[in-house]
Amino acid sequence: MQLTNIPEVKLGLVAVSRDCFPVALSEKRRAAVKAACSGELYECPVTVENEQGMLKAVEDVKAQGCNALVVFLGNFGPETPETLIARNFDGPCMFVAAAEGDGDLINGRGDAYCGMLNCSYNLGMRHLKGYIPEYPVGTAEDVAGMIAEFVPIARAVIGVKNLKIITFGPRPQDFFACNAPIKGLYELGVEVEENSELDLLVSYKEHAGDPRIPAVCAEMAAEMGEGRYYPDLGERMAQFELTLLDWAEKHKGARKYVAFADKCWPAFPSQFGFEPCYVNSRLVSRGIPVACEVDIYGALSEYIGMCVSGDTVTLLDINNSVPAQLWAEQIKGRFDYRLTDTFMGFHCGNTPACKLCADRAVKYQLIQNRLLENGGEPDFTRGTLEGDLAASDITFYRLQCDSDGNLRSYIAQGEVLPVATGSFGGIGVFAIPEMGRFYRHVLIQKRYPHHGAVAFGHYGKALFEVFKFLGIQDIAYNQPKSLPYPTENPFR
Repeated sequence: MQLTNIPEVKLGLVAVSRDCFPVALSEKRRAAVKAACSGELYECPVTVENEQGMLKAVEDVKAQGCNALVVFLGNFGPETPETLIARNFDGPCMFVAAAEGDGDLINGRGDAYCGMLNCSYNLGMRHLKGYIPEYPVGTAEDVAGMIAEFVPIARAVIGVKNLKIITFGPRPQDFFACNAPIKGLYELGVEVEENSELDLLVSYKEHAGDPRIPAVCAEMAAEMGEGRYYPDLGERMAQFELTLLDWAEKHKGARKYVAFADKCWPAFPSQFGFEPCYVNSRLVSRGIPVACEVDIYGALSEYIGMCVSGDTVTLLDINNSVPAQLWAEQIKGRFDYRLTDTFMGFHCGNTPACKLCADRAVKYQLIQNRLLENGGEPDFTRGTLEGDLAASDITFYRLQCDSDGNLRSYIAQGEVLPVATGSFGGIGVFAIPEMGRFYRHVLIQKRYPHHGAVAFGHYGKALFEVFKFLGIQDIAYNQPKSLPYPTENPFR
């Protein structure tokens, strides 16, 4: 399925020039950047030398539909006008500068290396946000590379600023891990709409007999394949999928994008007649996260990961340790991971089918069956999407608001190993370098909940930059052994 719930970035390129430098130098360098870029990039014809030029340039890029900007210091640049672009343009702005080497060092020197310092200083004085790459000075080809890396960052920032998270709660009893202050959402610019589980049930009942149901049932059957789903559940699950999609459309309001955080137990299965996991997996596969257990920040984390990766994601429990025997038989000697580098990521069945092994199937929730059906013949506890996660590079990450109202995050890159779990649910054997230390000195020490978002690939660099741009001060990662954590005992 195609992701239809994330922004399309349309970049504009605006060159700036200080009046004591030739404007032609900045314009020539801007043209070279445009020529070096392979993706879509609108080259603004207005070169900003003063505040009036700044207003004209912003008006021009807005008229062209640009929602993100590259502000290019072709020479030293005018400090006030160039930084005011970030104030007057409603979208993320990246500031980069031209390296020397495309002309002589008398009439062809631009001093943008120096100008970038003053640009940063002025952004700070005005409390304006601008994205500045790790090393923001380069040739046209270098800047083109910076622009390519900026696109997923801009996509995530635009998405967050235009996102509404819709919840159906309250959160499950004794599940404080998913209970976090919503204050942090408003600080990020995210809107939230909190509803009751009863509101969802009423809307679900109103969708009974919806004429679109047969088509959705056929689509589900084709996705899973014969013998891998419960035919008698199809209509109920299709009805629920349409309920969520219609709710998203009717309730997004002034926002462009939506995510859900839904209560899925203990009352849900008995009242709706199925487990919602498979439907949730289908929505996230098209770009609409549906976080389990009313995990609002889990939904937000998933959404950011989709914007960064351009791919679907999942939300998993950092669930159980890998048995020593399994590690010894299937991991040791095959992969360069210690036992403590590994763990199993699990959830009942919300991971998209495209990220599971070929033997995936719609099954029943074993734990809920024990609890709600006394371990008998599964009925309303059916509806999970189960199977081992397919081997893949992954990034495990989360953005969270702690109990004091502070936003913090973590990022750890690793992989799903091609190792059979021998367990139930949507589950995989994960390996992250120095996971044992990360588990103790980040996840436990900083009191993160047990849910983590998973992007399928190594996206730590982009996620780190997104979190920085969003103003997150605490961005933790799995530090190498040579770099101890502040709480790590040096005498162990």
